[in-house]
Amino acid sequence: MDSSPLISVEELSRREPGIVVLDCRFELSDKGAGRRAYDVGHLPGALFVDLEDDLSDMRQVATRGRHPLPTDRQLSAVLSRLGVNANSELVCYDAADGMFAARAWWLFSHSTQLRVRVLDGGLKEWLAAGHSLTMDKPQVETTDYRASLSDDAWIATDKLTAFLKGGVLLDARAAPRFRGEVEPIDPIAGHVPGAVNAPFGDNLRNGKFKPAEELAERFAPLIKPGAHRVAHMCGSGVTACHNLLAMEVAGYRGSCLYADSWSGWITDRSRAIALGSA
Repeated sequence: MDSSPLISVEELSRREPGIVVLDCRFELSDKGAGRRAYDVGHLPGALFVDLEDDLSDMRQVATRGRHPLPTDRQLSAVLSRLGVNANSELVCYDAADGMFAARAWWLFSHSTQLRVRVLDGGLKEWLAAGHSLTMDKPQVETTDYRASLSDDAWIATDKLTAFLKGGVLLDARAAPRFRGEVEPIDPIAGHVPGAVNAPFGDNLRNGKFKPAEELAERFAPLIKPGAHRVAHMCGSGVTACHNLLAMEVAGYRGSCLYADSWSGWITDRSRAIALGSA
């Protein structure tokens, strides 16, 4: 069986029993847009999951950033509502180059024993291949599925300083945001001292992930010799998952997510802020 965390449109079009397709569309500027888009048309059999309602615990935004990780109880409730059982496989897609699908992939990969993949190219690739959408919403028999996010999969801000003494922190935001030249979302610009910029858009070509060999060549120079581990961050722990996904495609496994990310780092104004490329 192919171990890639990606699935092609061609493979998904031959959908096997047990595959649960998740529509992860979302827009940061219009938080109801994903649900509305799903209602207008989605992949056949797809179920909708929302970044903030399902894939984040928004009660913690004051200290943990804009999209704090959901609790195990929340993840379990979401998966049970989706009808997931021990024999299920999950396929996640969006219309944003995998930004939000990667968050779902990362969460469910590290909180279940299920196989979880991302549709390479997402909705655009599905439509470009000539496949149709539907407004029909599948009937789901709820289950009692228990999920538990692995502690090894992520680190919080209070662990970051110690981590950086021997680890590498890759920031998935675009270069101007990393350098602190612009900040369209968060109240403070800049980056965590010691972080290295690795914009998630560089994982893609024409909306699809680059081949594994190219992704390996991309990440290899960013990982300093002797680093004990790699952590990924962004603005709120969402696009960072895109780099986690790309590294797994490239064969680099074992990275973790700095879940609080930049929006969590700046909740304490006493923390240092770096500007520029370094």
